[in-house]
Order: sequence, then structure tokens, then C-alpha cells
Amino acid sequence: MTRYRHRYFLFGLLLVLFGVQFRMVDSFVLNESTTRTLARFSETTTANNSTTLDSILLRVHPKPMKRVQPPRWLGLSMIAFGAVITLHAFAMPKEN
Repeated sequence: MTRYRHRYFLFGLLLVLFGVQFRMVDSFVLNESTTRTLARFSETTTANNSTTLDSILLRVHPKPMKRVQPPRWLGLSMIAFGAVITLHAFAMPKEN
């Protein structure tokens, strides 16, 4: 079995960078199509425009958009896990 050091290093580095991003951002605002898809999969009626009144109101009011607030521990755990994977890539033996 061949091991790829550079893949472990890249995966760990990406996890660290995504973790830093999750630590610095308080919330994400999804666009309208993603909000409707999320509402369809979660079976909520927040973004459903099945009635004519809803379709008329959507022309006047802004389109529905969902705000997602990731938990604070998510970024820190991604940074820690990414650091462990990156250090594991350094500890792997080089293959010729």
C-alpha cells in the first residue's frame, strides 16, 4: 500500500484553514435557492410558496434567506484535527 504524504498534508492544511474561517465568521447567509432546497429537505414550510398569497407577497418583500450560525467549537475542533493530520504527514516516512 502506498501512502501519499502530500495528500495528508493538504487535507490537514485545508482543515486548519477552514477552522480559522469558522472561528472568524459569526454567521453565514444562504442565498434564496439554497434556502428553498434546505427547507424542502428539512420539510419546513418557511420557504414554501404554494399559495397565491405567498407568491404575491414574495414579489413585494425580499426573498427568504436563512442565516446559519455555526457553533464556536466547530472551528477549534477543525483546527486541532487539521494540525494532527498535518503533523502526521510530517512524521510519515518518505517513499522513493
